[in-house]
Amino acid sequence: MIEKRQFYISGQWVDPIEGHDHKVIDPSTEEAVAVISLGGQADTDAAVAAAKAAFPAWMTTPKEERIALLEKLIGVYKARAGDMAEAISMEMGAPIDMAKTQQWGAGFGHLKNFVRAAKDFDMIRPLGDHAPNDRIIHEPVGVAALITPWNWPMNQITLKVGAAAVAGCTMILKPSEETPLDAMLFAEMMDEAGFPPGVFNLVNGDGIGVGSQLTAHPDVDMVSFTGSTRAGILISKSAADSLKKVHLELGGKGANVVFADADEKAVKRGVLHCMNNTGQSCNAPTRMLVQRERYDAAVEEAAAAASSIQVGNAHDEGRHIGPVVNEVQWNKIQDLIQVGIDEGAKLIAGGTGRPEGLNKGFYVRPTVFADVNNDMRIAREEIFGPVLTIIPFDTEEEAVEIANDTPYGLTNYVQTQDGARLNRMARSLRSGMVEMNGQPRGAGSPFGGMKQSGNGREGGVWGIEDFLEVKAVSGWSNEND
Repeated sequence: MIEKRQFYISGQWVDPIEGHDHKVIDPSTEEAVAVISLGGQADTDAAVAAAKAAFPAWMTTPKEERIALLEKLIGVYKARAGDMAEAISMEMGAPIDMAKTQQWGAGFGHLKNFVRAAKDFDMIRPLGDHAPNDRIIHEPVGVAALITPWNWPMNQITLKVGAAAVAGCTMILKPSEETPLDAMLFAEMMDEAGFPPGVFNLVNGDGIGVGSQLTAHPDVDMVSFTGSTRAGILISKSAADSLKKVHLELGGKGANVVFADADEKAVKRGVLHCMNNTGQSCNAPTRMLVQRERYDAAVEEAAAAASSIQVGNAHDEGRHIGPVVNEVQWNKIQDLIQVGIDEGAKLIAGGTGRPEGLNKGFYVRPTVFADVNNDMRIAREEIFGPVLTIIPFDTEEEAVEIANDTPYGLTNYVQTQDGARLNRMARSLRSGMVEMNGQPRGAGSPFGGMKQSGNGREGGVWGIEDFLEVKAVSGWSNEND
């Protein structure tokens, strides 16, 4: 049993003041593999005090020095890639090959992108030629609470820490209690890279405890949260009392609009994308909208693609998908699969229960429903598992109407060979991101949504801007410009 009860505060690993034990469960085996401490108010207060004390010096540290530290972190992160992949695989069930590539690689890519974006980011800019003595100063928000989820842990931690560090914010990270070990490993990396004491702090806890304490803390200036829409609403209400800046990256129910002229791999590509990471991605294309002329063939293709997906232990090498993160998620997914059956959707792959041959572990059968309408619960609720719904449509206008008929607005997808239609759809779909014909967004592209998918953007220059305030100055002296 791994024992990791300490927190990282002001550059040191310290014992909890009010901690109580929490077991970390391996979802592949349902066995406890580690024990950590969940902190209390005194631990939260200590971390916030450290961040507050470190802020004045870190804020005035030249941008170039902050970038240099981030570059050192990238080197450490790369050197410990194997350790990070093993931690993620054990905690949240990402198959080890995926953990070594996608899960670890997401963090590596984001850190590199922040360095590139920061080098070209001017913290002090002229307003314009019409006002030669006006300057716009970009100034760090202050002490930032970073609350991250379990599904893509390094993706989310690096998106927040990298941006906050470049901007000049000090921070307190509260990772998900489901996946604390990778975050603690990341804290070791921050220490090894040489970030000054108090710039980065880590306190483990749950949402009700440390999460709520950070959100309400009077000395926290900003909360950056990734997680459920329900939790995001509660955080917004709590933070409102002190008018904190709040950044929310929340749920999604992305539509993947497949027109009749889509390329021959579009349906299979959509199924595999939906099932990636065992469906535990907020931007997964979980609603496949298929034009009527292509519909019957698409249903057959989707069933075949889902049936070909292997499910297995996260510690085994291979291209299979692993378990979902815990028993609560497993039960929720099972209940919603049954809801789909009860609602009259046509089950064409998967179903309730574990895959054949797996009687322990939180494994889910890759499941596809056809003949779904957008009023069904399985088309409206974020299932967060390997479950796809297929909905027919006739016209482009109907596809847009169905795609936008959701409280979410994170990512939508379009598959067509008609260039004019691609561009019309990109403008018509109400989401923060639109990906077309299987082409991923470029490095440093902003990640974030509309409506109940949240606010703010992460990644690249937009991610840095989220941790900055804008100060307008007149009468600037050109002597020190």
